Amino acid sequence: MGELYFRDIDNTNEAIVKNIKLKAGQENYIESVEECLQEAETYEEWHPVAIYHDEEIIGFAMYGSFGVNKDTWIDRIMIDEKYQGKGFGRKAMLKLINIVSKEYGVNTIYLSIIEENEAAYNLYKSIGFKFINDRDPNGELIFKYTIK
Repeated sequence: MGELYFRDIDNTNEAIVKNIKLKAGQENYIESVEECLQEAETYEEWHPVAIYHDEEIIGFAMYGSFGVNKDTWIDRIMIDEKYQGKGFGRKAMLKLINIVSKEYGVNTIYLSIIEENEAAYNLYKSIGFKFINDRDPNGELIFKYTIK
């Protein structure tokens, strides 16, 4: 498998990133790239990035850190339908954990998922995220990852 890396969203990749497509039925599990980019414009704490494999855009992610406690979230991660099932989601999440923890100087990272998203639930649990028996204001399950 070639190199997987992240780049900021700019005029060279924004149109391609906005065309990322999920598999049928997955659209209900996560906001669109367009909605995420609008949220990032509203809240400067969010950092949207394109996920690349070699020179190909294969996905999108968004992360950020908030408040005095530096609550840090990997809020969105999506892999285009053409690249799903190849291990890119796991590899991207592991790299993001490393990047985000160093960028914000934290050892705890949060994410949330819609309860019905079994694939994400299984992936995140296998990486080491733990459900904290709480939900966000939208009713999504909140998971916590602690770097040891």
